Amino acid sequence: MNIGTCTLVGAGPGDPELLTLKAVKAIEAATVLLVDDLVNTDVLQWARPDARVVHVGKRGGCKSTPQAFIEKLMIAAVREGEHVVRLKGGDPFIFGRGGEEVEHLREAGIVCAVVNGITAGLAAVSSLGVPLTHRDRAHGVLFLTGHAKPGEAGVDWVQVGATAHALHLTLVVYMGVSRIAQLQQGLLAGLPGHTPAAIVRDASGAQQQHWVTSLAGLADTAAHHGIASPAVIIVGDVLHGVHALANDRVHGVVRTASA
Repeated sequence: MNIGTCTLVGAGPGDPELLTLKAVKAIEAATVLLVDDLVNTDVLQWARPDARVVHVGKRGGCKSTPQAFIEKLMIAAVREGEHVVRLKGGDPFIFGRGGEEVEHLREAGIVCAVVNGITAGLAAVSSLGVPLTHRDRAHGVLFLTGHAKPGEAGVDWVQVGATAHALHLTLVVYMGVSRIAQLQQGLLAGLPGHTPAAIVRDASGAQQQHWVTSLAGLADTAAHHGIASPAVIIVGDVLHGVHALANDRVHGVVRTASA
């Protein structure tokens, strides 16, 4: 039997120029590409002409291809001798369900390689010109999901807020817009209402938008602007730097992403 290969590839947050060289090489070598909905299709310019491209949409709040079906496709294609690339937005191992796919492939006797990509949370803060961590403002960062598994309560936002306040952490929340009011209420139990907050939509993409507000104004900002996924929510004192950069921009020193 001619066994093929499988590689999970992070396509990054949107800008195709943020692909790693290793990701480009994997795409060029693929005979089958299983592409998530959040992947910028411009990255397919590196695919070989005879590669089979299968779009297996996975977007929060929308109808998606069942995960079990995707895993069956991957296993079947590898067993047919194909060089499979599972192309995911951001990084496969940060809220990309890459861990589940690797486990199922291993159970099927298939070794899977992983190529990391720039995750949307990092791209989002970078687009604002501020860091995730800072010696004076943030001693660490928490990446969290706002999307609870069916039947589960999800993240304890009260505890998260208290921990972030005690340890001076930046919070980066994926898939949290649909539950932003609940998230805000919980965080306010531990964090001051004036804590800076931001929402970045389509981070690094051509249509990127961002809104900077406070934790107390987070849900109202999302509702007023009709913000929808894909968006990343950032909460923390590192965002004070956005206002500093805006002041510098007046003097022609730097430019921030357009809002």
